[in-house]
Amino acid sequence: MLSPLEETLLAIMMAVIMLGMGSSLTFKDFRIALRHPQAIGIGFASQYLFMPLLAFLIGRALQLPPIQAVSLILMGCVPGGTTSNIFAYFSKSLLGLSILMTVCSTLLAVVMVPLVLTLYTSGIDAAFRIPSSNIIAVLGVLLVPTLIGMWLRRRNANLGACTELMGGILGVVVIVFLIATWVPRNWQLLMTTGPEVYLAAVGLGLCGFMIGYWFSRAARLDPLKARTVSLETGIQNGPLAVLIVTLSFTGDTQQQMLLIPVMYSLFIVITSTFVTFYYRRRSLREELARDQAKVETAAPARG
Repeated sequence: MLSPLEETLLAIMMAVIMLGMGSSLTFKDFRIALRHPQAIGIGFASQYLFMPLLAFLIGRALQLPPIQAVSLILMGCVPGGTTSNIFAYFSKSLLGLSILMTVCSTLLAVVMVPLVLTLYTSGIDAAFRIPSSNIIAVLGVLLVPTLIGMWLRRRNANLGACTELMGGILGVVVIVFLIATWVPRNWQLLMTTGPEVYLAAVGLGLCGFMIGYWFSRAARLDPLKARTVSLETGIQNGPLAVLIVTLSFTGDTQQQMLLIPVMYSLFIVITSTFVTFYYRRRSLREELARDQAKVETAAPARG
């Protein structure tokens, strides 16, 4: 399903993206986030409480075989990806909050992903379960470039900004390349894959968008923050899930386990685009309403 070149590019892409993500932040940003922890806490709950449970329930509802149920639960457990930051920017959501949520969920993933994944796959055949040590090793290695990026930003803001830009651009280029090479080579697999796999891969992201938004609104976050949490919740780090699978399995098991993470990564770009257009219109309408309110408030004062 993935060639050796694509696996190598994926590993390099993840390291560069994590370096760029770390370069987007300073330690001061975390201190600021701690002063306003509500949105970060709601994002954490959406990420590590609701998404794994949602993936588990979808797998049960669609009666997925154990090997695909595990890969779907893995997709629900991995942290948000940097793709959510890109869509947060274009949707006119809160980019700074999106980046903070991505970094915080990634830093906590070393503990949370093995814990939650073990909880929801405890009743599945041991041959299909992903060893916690593999997940900790992958995430531990990926934390190194994140911390290096933060250190670069602290040492030299210009160098950190350049690294951040490089990470974002390279990440997008590699993702587009992988999709462009994978789809033509595996089109027969896509044609013969059952509808339940498509429903699982697409439904996880769509339900994540809805849960992230309405849970945020129920917790009394304003619509702008709720949209940011929504994107962060629905857009999981698909390449990270693919990397974990490729380092944990071989042969036919690996190929079957990769199907849902790869298809999720493919379709989440499409669904996120539609959601982003909708959220952008909402943001623009709210901005226009605020501007009109300011004009109406200023008019009596001038009179």
